[in-house]
Amino acid sequence: MGETWATLGVDLHLETGGDAAHGGVRKGLTDALREAVRGGRLAPGTRLPSSRSLAVDLGIARNTVADAYADLVAEGWLTARQGSGTRVAERVITPPVRPAPTRRPVGAPTYDLSPGTPDLSSFPRAEWLKAARRAMAKAPNDALGYGDPRGRVELREALAGYLARARGVRADPDRIVVTAGFVHGLSLMGAVLRRRGLREVTVESYGLDVHWNLLHRAGLRTAPLDFDELGTSTAGLGSGAGSSKAVLLTPAHQFPMGVPLHPDRRAAAVDWARREGGLILEDDYDGEFRYDRQPVGALQGLDPECVVYLGTASKSLAPGLRLGWMVVPSGVRDEVLGEKDAAALSCGTLDQLTLAEFLTSGAYDRHVRGARLRYRRRRDQLVEALAARSPEVRATGIAAGLHAVLELPPGTEQSIVQAANWERLAVQGLSRFRHPRATVRQRDALVVGYGTPAEHGWAGALEALCRVLP
Repeated sequence: MGETWATLGVDLHLETGGDAAHGGVRKGLTDALREAVRGGRLAPGTRLPSSRSLAVDLGIARNTVADAYADLVAEGWLTARQGSGTRVAERVITPPVRPAPTRRPVGAPTYDLSPGTPDLSSFPRAEWLKAARRAMAKAPNDALGYGDPRGRVELREALAGYLARARGVRADPDRIVVTAGFVHGLSLMGAVLRRRGLREVTVESYGLDVHWNLLHRAGLRTAPLDFDELGTSTAGLGSGAGSSKAVLLTPAHQFPMGVPLHPDRRAAAVDWARREGGLILEDDYDGEFRYDRQPVGALQGLDPECVVYLGTASKSLAPGLRLGWMVVPSGVRDEVLGEKDAAALSCGTLDQLTLAEFLTSGAYDRHVRGARLRYRRRRDQLVEALAARSPEVRATGIAAGLHAVLELPPGTEQSIVQAANWERLAVQGLSRFRHPRATVRQRDALVVGYGTPAEHGWAGALEALCRVLP
């Protein structure tokens, strides 16, 4: 059997440009190799293919390659030693001239107390790697194919058990759709609602503009509900135009205000959805983390046919995993899968299998329990520091989650955010999360994410925060 490029050693892309009729093949090859070395595409020490291998690969005579190598050895671009083959010669590389360092800009944070991110340094790397090895060892070959648009069955079954046990979700694996995070799931629902003819989605007065903007890009307006000490008011549901309605809620732990939706309002929201044929989009973004209260179950448990449950591993593990899930009503599932197929966006099978193993082995529960203790300790330290150094500032919404709302004296929010910038401390004011059309009373406050800093940076972040508070 003749030798081909498929049977030989390392690949080397060269465009020789030589003309055999004019004796230019050797020159073209020599020039191409020289330019590859000079331009840095072939780094010093790189071993080149043997003359025989490269000749077969390029379809030219072996002697031509040997001669080209010899020319470049003579010029000092290559070296050739018995037993070591032909390599790119080591040479002194003049480093690029770097501009003189400038002072760090005031806005570049040393400490980050932005909400919405866990402590990434505490990601359970060792346990995750063990789960990945176990998952790969028992994965069937078809797991590496394109697969079911709902996601791997192993993960859907594991999620069904976990969500039922830990969050009170009534989940059937056939109704679970694995997504590349919460935003992916919300974008799928935005497309579904728009196709159904919906023009407007009701949202909370306080929330994330990322979510509102995503719905806007789907062609949907957003209309905010009122908010008070009992959480988001459900009295405004059903006031929008059109026969199909939807509302986006964070009922277990309102973001960013941190209060759970009152039981009467939970029931009222479900009654509205049943009566009007509406849909509740439930964002259960940090339901695992509670400290001073009994766990608040998912709203979906009251009526799985009225609620689209959206969860994510972004807060419990890490946003970089890009793993989320939806538990959808039977009447919505096919539409969601149709949109998911059309978007051709999914998450990697190997990560899905690893998360399934992580859940079923108990490693996920152990990690969440450990993280819950660390975050509670930080929350307690935040409250103690405020009482000792800033008694005018009150922390609210702290019974659960990864952030706190710090109530400020009237008229001070913007000046404190600016002072934090000068301290190279990233914090966000409450006004940053207020819907542009909201009519609720404006309040001065900071939304402080105490989960974000790495463990070694928490004390410094807390000290910087206390320096800027009144």
